[in-house]
Amino acid sequence: MVVPELRPWRAAVPHVVRIADAVRPRLARVAAATGPWFTRGRRPGSPQAPRVARPGTGWYTATAATAGLALAAGVATAAGPWDSSGQRTAERHRAVALEASRGTDHEGSRARAGTPRGPGAAPPAPSVLTGLGGTATAARSAPAGKALAAVLDPLLKDPALGRRSAAVVDAATGRRLYGADSGTALTPASTTKIATAVAALSALGPDHRLTTRTVYEPDTEEVVLVGGGDPTLTARKSAKGSASLRDLAARTAAALAKRGVRKVTLSYDMTLYKGGTTHPIGVNPNIAEVTPLMADEARADDSSSGPAPRVADPAADAARRFGDLLKEHGITATPPGPSKSTTRATTLATVSSPPLSALVERMLTNSDNDLAEALARHTAVATGKPADFAGAGAAVTARLKQLRLPVKGVVIKDGSGLDRAGRLTADLLTALLVTAGDPAHPELRPVLTGLPVAGFTGTLSGRYADGAAGVVRAKTGTLTGVNTLAGTVVDRDGRLLAFAFLANDTTGPDAAQAALDKAASALAACGCRV
Repeated sequence: MVVPELRPWRAAVPHVVRIADAVRPRLARVAAATGPWFTRGRRPGSPQAPRVARPGTGWYTATAATAGLALAAGVATAAGPWDSSGQRTAERHRAVALEASRGTDHEGSRARAGTPRGPGAAPPAPSVLTGLGGTATAARSAPAGKALAAVLDPLLKDPALGRRSAAVVDAATGRRLYGADSGTALTPASTTKIATAVAALSALGPDHRLTTRTVYEPDTEEVVLVGGGDPTLTARKSAKGSASLRDLAARTAAALAKRGVRKVTLSYDMTLYKGGTTHPIGVNPNIAEVTPLMADEARADDSSSGPAPRVADPAADAARRFGDLLKEHGITATPPGPSKSTTRATTLATVSSPPLSALVERMLTNSDNDLAEALARHTAVATGKPADFAGAGAAVTARLKQLRLPVKGVVIKDGSGLDRAGRLTADLLTALLVTAGDPAHPELRPVLTGLPVAGFTGTLSGRYADGAAGVVRAKTGTLTGVNTLAGTVVDRDGRLLAFAFLANDTTGPDAAQAALDKAASALAACGCRV
């Protein structure tokens, strides 16, 4: 294996390059010693599963240390704030906002006094290599269960964690290496987004896009703005990489001008979704009303992520802004009202979101609740279930069953994990991560590449200042009394492990988060062979 040379992109991604330069020689030695990258076999513990090609150790080692890091080489040629892997090139700005709530986008997030700090400089080579460690020239066998238990048990029995459930799985084989009540279903908070991501990608495919359109009703000279369930639709001038309401207005005005139409009745259609629009947690700065039509996630300020005040009626607000934009192009529109497009209507213009692969990465990296709820509803639409909270939860669960994942005891109430009634197990979360890396499911790879990188991106940018920075990738979850962490880690000998730690009835967010981070860091530092 030849690890890609990243030097041409040093100026664009200095943090990434420092890690990649430090890790590249060791990975090359590991990969050379492992022989063929793919082996064939049946996943242990899943006798009903068909035989599929699975990556060998070398492939997973390379994936663990470079997924989302080497991929960031595409930053130099990507347009807008999103690079080719879907990771935001302005992640460091996100970290500033998140530091105030310790990287959470959930109920119970607390504002902190003082000016939040951004992430520090990239760790030096020794701390990065701590995660790969040793002088071995080949990736070794998976850690031993007893050795792992000796390391993790004392850390996970920290009183700050309350009730806990944990699992560690060898990503190369799917074999569980460690379990502590791993089948016990607990409140998962935002790690629910991993399940949402897998379900959406499975149902829709990574290239699917969310389309917002305008149609013209010739009988009434009515223009209908039809919501396509894209919360990333933006009305901002400077926003790039998302579908633009401004572009839609310009294209719509041009199409109307060709018809000789300069005055229209403006309406909006939000019938794609069903049921109520308010999340069960109620009105909350972490999420807008769940509607298929909104602009800039209905944020009432200039923020692009994290908690923010929201407009009361996102669909009406988006339609009003659209009417103002039409006016800039010489089209006079009435104040908008709700309606429904008919079969007689003809399409005037459309704008589409980035591909689903990029949306999933954005959702996971930034813990975007609005996007999570949208993707859960699109999963319902794609599978013939009602696009409401109940239907979305049922659709996600059905997709997981179809993938033969362990759903016993699982209760999915929403797409974001904000609903405290949701329940997931550590067994399911690790199975989701392993399946996302399975060569039989390349469509699921954005689930892994979208996980925040410890110490660098998204909701982990302000965490892991120690040797685990860069080698832990994980989705965080935080509600009041709930702290969770699920992702992948490269251990000391270069083995990729999938892990899930869930803690309920925690004594406090800071202590619980620190305990979970210590456990993940211990995995990174542990060879744990007999």
